[in-house]
Amino acid sequence: MKRFIQTIKNIYKIDELRKRIGYTLGLILIYRFGSYVTIPGVDPQQLLALRNQSSSGLLGLLNMFSGGAFSNASIFALGIMPYISASIVIQLLGMAIPYFQKLQKEGESGRKKINQITRYLTVVITALQAPGYIANLTSQLPATAITPFDPNVTSPSVFFWISSVVVLVSGTMFVMWLGEKITDKGLGNGISLIIMVGIMARLPFALFSELVARMEQKGGGLVLFIVEIAVLVMVVLLCILLVQGTRKIPVQYAKRVVGNKQYGGVRQYIPLKVNAAGVMPIIFAQAIMFLPLTIAGFASSESLQGFAATFTNINGFWYNFTYAILIIVFTYFYTAITVNPNQMAEDMKKNNGFIPGVKPGKKTADFIDSVMSKITFPGSLFLALVAIMPALVRMGGVSTQFAQFYGGTSLLILVGVVLDTLQQIESHLLMRHYEGLTKSGRIKGRSAAGAF
Repeated sequence: MKRFIQTIKNIYKIDELRKRIGYTLGLILIYRFGSYVTIPGVDPQQLLALRNQSSSGLLGLLNMFSGGAFSNASIFALGIMPYISASIVIQLLGMAIPYFQKLQKEGESGRKKINQITRYLTVVITALQAPGYIANLTSQLPATAITPFDPNVTSPSVFFWISSVVVLVSGTMFVMWLGEKITDKGLGNGISLIIMVGIMARLPFALFSELVARMEQKGGGLVLFIVEIAVLVMVVLLCILLVQGTRKIPVQYAKRVVGNKQYGGVRQYIPLKVNAAGVMPIIFAQAIMFLPLTIAGFASSESLQGFAATFTNINGFWYNFTYAILIIVFTYFYTAITVNPNQMAEDMKKNNGFIPGVKPGKKTADFIDSVMSKITFPGSLFLALVAIMPALVRMGGVSTQFAQFYGGTSLLILVGVVLDTLQQIESHLLMRHYEGLTKSGRIKGRSAAGAF
């Protein structure tokens, strides 16, 4: 506790760090206020049906990422997810289209062009998603809830549709702008922080409701709640292991003399991430697992409907088994396309570096590929376990709302963002010769173990 208090004092002494933290908190506060500003023309008192609909399933996940803005019919209802979708699309295009590959190699100028294209794509995706959200909103609410100021109107007008789409697109772009400003002038990755705040906003309510539900039980309800918290702590530690886990490969640099100076002759280490894919395999697997739900909507035969029902039961064995297998497969796939052993071997060779006992060139690339395959296997198993953990704890009687915090993308994002932010704070402290947040002075964020 004494060290923690001293760290807070040290943070306050650093003027730049204090301003960055205040700036970040201010923009996050604006985002949270906006999550409760309802779309013009919608009666906020009649949103019970929408809140019930978004309490579980895919809509529950979207509502959690938006910090409740989805169920509030807020101007930020679509949140930052369209931007995340656009970023994923651009990432995939960068693996297949030469133009995007060229931009990735152009350094800062290429990065700016990619960011600009991502923004334009975000507008397109949001404009496509907004009418779907409005259609769902109008189907879930009474007619008077959409036009509360004119009780004679029984259906949403064209003006309401157009204005709502514009508001939702503007809301998403504003949230994206907030995230970029936090990244530039605040602390941490702004987009990730906004997602984390949205998730964290739901935690107190879920925790309190779970405590109340357990206290109402007779015979050991409080003990069960303590066990649930202990399991949650264990899962958090597992996520930290996933985010921070690395395998270091020694690299020896040969001596070379330029003029009167000697270079090289030192040994360094390349950290290979246990979970180089981050949460992307879970996101891809979730997208695939939603296909049976689409099939169920168009299927007419009983056999197809039965198949779809089996694979849409998020608590069922076959759903979670298939989900876990897909995550393992996508972990290998995404690691293979993001980690390039040939490029790493080539860079080593250019800098007169080599792995002791391994020949430079193809042998080095094969060695790195072999190590990556070996460490990716346990990483993929851990990732699959974390992803299906909510289903496992739901089988143990944990409520659906609280079970979401036991794994999946939500917990991995929380752990990754917290570690990344703490790493930046510690860097500011160490640069000014203050003690870090830990005794070792080294916190591994996503920069060392994969990012969202």
